[in-house]
Amino acid sequence: MFIPFSNHKSMPDYKELLIGAGSSRTRKIVVNGRNEWTNLVTLDINADHRPDFVWNLEHLPLPFADNEFDEIHAYEVLEHAGQQGDHVFFFAQFAEIWRILKPGGQLAGTCPSRKSVWAWGDPSHKRIVQPESFVFLDQSEYVRQVGVTSMSDFRYIFQADFTATHLADDGESFSFVIRAVKPSRMIKPV
Repeated sequence: MFIPFSNHKSMPDYKELLIGAGSSRTRKIVVNGRNEWTNLVTLDINADHRPDFVWNLEHLPLPFADNEFDEIHAYEVLEHAGQQGDHVFFFAQFAEIWRILKPGGQLAGTCPSRKSVWAWGDPSHKRIVQPESFVFLDQSEYVRQVGVTSMSDFRYIFQADFTATHLADDGESFSFVIRAVKPSRMIKPV
């Protein structure tokens, strides 16, 4: 899958993180014009897969420095962490991803589509991540929608900020790319 983005970097400090890597090191989404890894770090819960970091994604904070990665990739993994309806963990997890992304850094990933039999058919899936979930990660949407639509206001627990650059659901898979907006555009509610 190719996701065009004009801010192509060729610097040697460019760094990517693949979470829930399993035994695969395949890059499934091209971001910033890159179809090969530059400086890949892997993280997985299973040591048998030989990741650089053995880590449970439900344990926050993640073992990385602030602003460490240009890209984070998560293929078929986010649905395995948290619980459906656990908004506290949902926002904590995305705030943590935002923390370790560089300004303008991007999270690219895939999850089963909510229309797929595997969304809830897989007994290890704990939640569904769908396009509408990402509205709550964009601080400009709170300003635009709170008090106008039925959008809930989570700014009291979520101050990070993302903007979606790609959201696509083909009925089997949901793919996404969201970019970290730093500093956050968060405006405290009155």
